[in-house]
Amino acid sequence: MPPKTKEKGKKTGAQKKKQNAGADVEAKSAHRRTVLEKELLQDHLEMSRQCRALQKEMEIHSRKLEEEVTGLREQLETCQREAEAARQEAEQALGERDQTLAQLRAHMADMEAKYEEILHGSLDRLLAKLRAVKPQWDGAVLRLHAKYKDSPVWAQPPGSLKL
Repeated sequence: MPPKTKEKGKKTGAQKKKQNAGADVEAKSAHRRTVLEKELLQDHLEMSRQCRALQKEMEIHSRKLEEEVTGLREQLETCQREAEAARQEAEQALGERDQTLAQLRAHMADMEAKYEEILHGSLDRLLAKLRAVKPQWDGAVLRLHAKYKDSPVWAQPPGSLKL
């Protein structure tokens, strides 16, 4: 057993130095821990600020993209409506054109039939008049033939005939 040199509660100088040295180490360690925690908290604070700033930036960018998508959808819908209207208009124009062509063809066929009827009627009347006049012409031709049959005019070679 160690010899009892001093009373309980009283410490020697070496023990006090050891105790002070231990307390200094603990104080330095605690101080260092506090400094590191402070730096850690400051880093955490700066990172939190950066994170919030990035989140805000992302929200702004996201909103802009959503607005752009909305605008593009509206443009697409407008273009689709215009295309549908143009398609319907073109179909209507083609239908009207086809109807007009059919009417014109029918009108042309009708006119053709009428002109053919008029032509046949005119030719029939002309033939009837020719038939009516033919006996008179035949008689006139026979008389002329008989009159000039022995005439010296017919005895001349062609091209030398002078009237």
